[in-house]
Amino acid sequence: EVQLVESGGGLVQAGGSLRLSCAASGFTLADYAIGWFRQAPGKEREGVSCISSANGSIYYARSVKGRFTISSDNAKNTMYLQMENLKPEDTAVYYCAAFVSSLHVCTVVAGHSLEVWGRGTLVTVSS
Repeated sequence: EVQLVESGGGLVQAGGSLRLSCAASGFTLADYAIGWFRQAPGKEREGVSCISSANGSIYYARSVKGRFTISSDNAKNTMYLQMENLKPEDTAVYYCAAFVSSLHVCTVVAGHSLEVWGRGTLVTVSS
């Protein structure tokens, strides 16, 4: 079965850190474009950070640049999102995803050839 499973969410105070993990099974993560997305209550889903499968380039949303770091461990078939200096506005459900796509997976919502999504993990940042 092809799936992604997120973990690592929780409640943290502003200024704190969390590391999200996303374990893939049924396929090889390194063959896909990968990314982290989030959706806050009442807001549209936002691409937080993505890694291109074509050239390994990394994208960060402006709101998280300098605070979040995306990475992957091919041996563990797992991707990560290290989040530092968290702010209340980072509160959201965070999803990992993998794509077969020639498009920018973080900023283009539709038109990808294949998408695999996790179920999400809640991150709550208290002020």
